Amino acid sequence: MTRPTAPTSETQIPMLQSDALINDDLAPVPIAERTWSMWSIAALWVGMAICITTYTLASSLIEQGMNWKQAVLTIFLGNLIVLIPMTLNAHPGTAYGIPFPVLIRASFGTLGSNIPALMRALVACGWFGIQTWIGGAAIYAMAAIVFGFNPALKTALPIIGISAGEFFCFLLFWAINIFVIVRGMNSIKWLEIFAAPFLILTGVGLLVWAVVAAKGWGPIFAQPSKFQSTAEFLPVFAAGLTAMVGYWATLSLNIPDFSRFAKTQRDQVVGQALGLPLSMTFYAFIGVAVTSATVIVFGKAIWDPVQLMQRFDSPILAVLALITLTIATLSTNIAANVVSPANDFANLAPRLISFRTGGILTGIIGILMFPWKLYADPSGYIFTWLIGYSALLGPIGGIMIADYFVYRRRQLDVNALYDPNGRYRYSGGFSGVAITALVLAVLPNIPGFLANIKVLPQTSVAPIFISIYNYAWFVGFALAFAFYLVGRKLAPDRA
Repeated sequence: MTRPTAPTSETQIPMLQSDALINDDLAPVPIAERTWSMWSIAALWVGMAICITTYTLASSLIEQGMNWKQAVLTIFLGNLIVLIPMTLNAHPGTAYGIPFPVLIRASFGTLGSNIPALMRALVACGWFGIQTWIGGAAIYAMAAIVFGFNPALKTALPIIGISAGEFFCFLLFWAINIFVIVRGMNSIKWLEIFAAPFLILTGVGLLVWAVVAAKGWGPIFAQPSKFQSTAEFLPVFAAGLTAMVGYWATLSLNIPDFSRFAKTQRDQVVGQALGLPLSMTFYAFIGVAVTSATVIVFGKAIWDPVQLMQRFDSPILAVLALITLTIATLSTNIAANVVSPANDFANLAPRLISFRTGGILTGIIGILMFPWKLYADPSGYIFTWLIGYSALLGPIGGIMIADYFVYRRRQLDVNALYDPNGRYRYSGGFSGVAITALVLAVLPNIPGFLANIKVLPQTSVAPIFISIYNYAWFVGFALAFAFYLVGRKLAPDRA
């Protein structure tokens, strides 16, 4: 088995006894194939950030009582914060050319890495399903305009809960996603480069429409905050900030899946700094501005851009706008929600599962999660979905950064990452230190989560646990970071 491994040379080749931990998709990227510039990385983030879920983020915060400034600022701060672990976890990908599931073998063990990888993969499957549902809804809306039927007159299928037409359009968009997946990573790069400028121009066009149609910014911009005091505002702000960090907590883990293709560390850092916070904040602001205009133009706030575009006077304009939304959703879905689980599933059995097979598995699980139900409730979307999984992913991020930057001081034995009997085997392939740190960091968030999903009555959970849950990602990250370093001090590279 021959694979290039070193960050500085393509000639150092490990001689492995087994291919149980490696295939062509998990192997280190050769120097010659690391071709992504800072503009490629920035375009990747523009393509991922500009989507319908970003457009509607501010709506959930405004529904909770924030004014538009508070909502947009919360989104900006959340993305600025998540940029820190994002660029830190990207470093080993660029330095060693390795993907996320291989990197976490250093902290969790050659087999234990499957625990955080599968946790990340299942969250991605949920996101894949949500974005596919949104893209399918845009196609369904286009079909209603082209064929002239009333989308409101629909009958839900038993068990599934949506109409046959909606389900067909969902599956159609699902098939488009799968087609891009089987084309491989290079097609994803070119999809993002094509989509980025197109999506920026479309966003600007929507903003111009809003200002012209409303003859100004509209009533949402004049709507005051509903909070009468700082004490009322802070819990909602904390939960909203955690949700905004949680939005990209997924990518902050598996960013090595992309940064392994970057030419230099500068490319990945600058590219992400240019592409992530600004794109997210800009598109969330557009969502607020356009929705504010709809109050004047249509008499009510329309937060869903698919519903908005169905109301355009010109059928041609409506169809073009919906095509744009479909492209935006596709560019986000493929990069943000397929690359990671495809690699994560491949990590389970590299000899049997390739990147393409892992991508198809992601698509199938995404259907089975009934994503239209996950996305239906804006409050549940933030307080259950975004915050809930951030309680799981924050600790993984804390362990990764503690291991790579503090404990190992950025030095990895790449050959050992692919060696079933190497130094990262620990105890039977599992690191007790990492698994214990993960469990201990997740535990404080469980009571608040159970209260939020109403498994436990809110009154039966101590207020401190409700507050902890509002900061789930931050609490989990900090605790795991500390527990892991203490554990490694007690058992360096032995457990």
